[in-house]
Amino acid sequence: MAELMIMRVGGRSFMAPLLRLRCFRIVRIRHSRSRRFLLELCQMLTEIVRWEYVMEYSKEINSLLGTTKSTASLTFEDPGELLMVDEERTTLKAAWELLELFYADKQSQAWLPERLVDWLADYDNLFSETESTVYSKLVDLQHHLMHLQAIEDDPKYWECLSSALALGWLDIVVKLLRLHGSYQLEQLGRRETENGLVEAVVVLISKMPRLRPELHAGRLGECYKNKTDFIKGWETWRGRVTKLECSAFWVECGHQQTRDGLRKILQIMLGNTEHISAATCHWVELYIAHFLYIRPFTVGLESMYNLAQKCIQLKPVSHPHSLMGLLAGILGENTEVVLAECSRAFGPWMVTHAIELLTAGNDQSEILLHEVRQNLGGVSIEELHRLVYAQVLASHQLTWQIAPVYLTSCRPGLGMLEILLYRQPVHFKQGLLKNLEICRLYELETVSSNIMKIAGVHHWKHGRKGSGIFWLQQAQDEIRLNKISQQLFDFVGKSIPEESFKQWEGLIELLGSDTRTAGGLEFLHKYRDFKKSLQQVGDGKATDAARQAVESLISLMKNPSTPQRFWLHLLYDSLKLLAWREGPLLDVSQTNLLLNKLQELSMARLRPDYVEADLPSQALSTVRLALATNLGRAILEEQ
Repeated sequence: MAELMIMRVGGRSFMAPLLRLRCFRIVRIRHSRSRRFLLELCQMLTEIVRWEYVMEYSKEINSLLGTTKSTASLTFEDPGELLMVDEERTTLKAAWELLELFYADKQSQAWLPERLVDWLADYDNLFSETESTVYSKLVDLQHHLMHLQAIEDDPKYWECLSSALALGWLDIVVKLLRLHGSYQLEQLGRRETENGLVEAVVVLISKMPRLRPELHAGRLGECYKNKTDFIKGWETWRGRVTKLECSAFWVECGHQQTRDGLRKILQIMLGNTEHISAATCHWVELYIAHFLYIRPFTVGLESMYNLAQKCIQLKPVSHPHSLMGLLAGILGENTEVVLAECSRAFGPWMVTHAIELLTAGNDQSEILLHEVRQNLGGVSIEELHRLVYAQVLASHQLTWQIAPVYLTSCRPGLGMLEILLYRQPVHFKQGLLKNLEICRLYELETVSSNIMKIAGVHHWKHGRKGSGIFWLQQAQDEIRLNKISQQLFDFVGKSIPEESFKQWEGLIELLGSDTRTAGGLEFLHKYRDFKKSLQQVGDGKATDAARQAVESLISLMKNPSTPQRFWLHLLYDSLKLLAWREGPLLDVSQTNLLLNKLQELSMARLRPDYVEADLPSQALSTVRLALATNLGRAILEEQ
């Protein structure tokens, strides 16, 4: 569903600039008549593009709600089965198709009544939850069909025939009539007239005119694509029905139930109100039957609402189904009632997505739903419903990632999105990465940086030092990295030998070679290199490694990021370098540099805030003696 919402927002943002660009160019045309014509053409083309987009949007959502097989479909493999059971049929899908039928599918407005016939054929079973329906009657008949010896003697058989015919389920009616006992070979000889009447009714039903472009496979009737041809075909067909109803063959029919049942079927085809009302169970079925037999020439929304009110009065219901309330609101062209029914019966998802259909080509609904209202906090009704649905999505761990799509299409949505992102846990890697991806998609750089800082602090406090430093580096948080470096310095300062330093080597390795964003941790990276060089020196014979260690030492002592309290540690670790047997490794200038640093350290010890290093008490004098000895050897070496 998130992809559909992105498509919707993208579609609107694309069409609006396109329309403005066209109109801007057309307004520059000087000839008024040409300008007016082109503006009208521009508007017409824009409407066509919009209708195509709305219909595509509706079809996509409809497909997500599942596929539907018609209730009034036949399976000829089993002669005792009248209805196909569709497990995927839901009230939500029925409601969406109803909205699509009236608001999105403008190409079908000319044969809207026939579309309603198809809709009820697909979803009449849903009304069985609260009311008796033609579908429930047929299901009951289907259960007893195989146990009947003479089906034409059962009153329920004729009752179901009349009811199915009233709703236009012609294929079911024909199949039931073909189960009549007069079709049996042993009965044909003595029930010839009766069988002839049944077959005549079957032919009339099969040839019933339908004002629609086409019929689905297996459906009966003759299609007419325009109203003029349909009227001619209807009058011819009605004439044949009337002729059969007045035929003298009825007197010769010896089976009373067949005679009465067939004549009742003919009365329904002739539009007898009393018989049609008796054959239907609730007002929606009666409403559909009116379009088929009493008002067959209805096109579009001609007096549909008044007819619906009349049918509601004739067939009142104590506990109306949610689809009935929705249909009544649609027929009354009351957008607020439609929204209320969608919200009450189907929840925030339905309202949020149905608004796109309700505003298609309807200026009044467009104003009602898109107008900014101060009593709603400075948002429109459309935005309010999106925010409500986004809140529902955000409340569940599996759906919160879809909420940003709806939030960013509203005025206060970005602020709410930031709150939502801050509320997500940072200890799960996949969730954190998804959080950051959402920030990237919506260009929330500050939020992304703050989330990485939160993640870094969280990991650090819970003992995952490496992850903490990594996320703080990603956020370029110099302040917290410097604080972490102070903690590491305090630890290293207590015990500098290799045994204690090894547990921090992985952390230092994490810093990599580029330490510009690592704050005070740059010293630890360089100190790690120095310690590795000392380890390679070994027993005093690896001169190249020793010279590399000296270079690392001098670099550390010159670097301002090296804390003063570590100078003595570094010099004390370098005693083997100062007393190198093969000759002095430090020249005069390097030795003087280290002596100056040692002198600064001696002066610093006089300050009250100085903290003594965790070294032997004679460490300072030992280092000074080693430096003096190296200085003498370096002077002699240079001379």
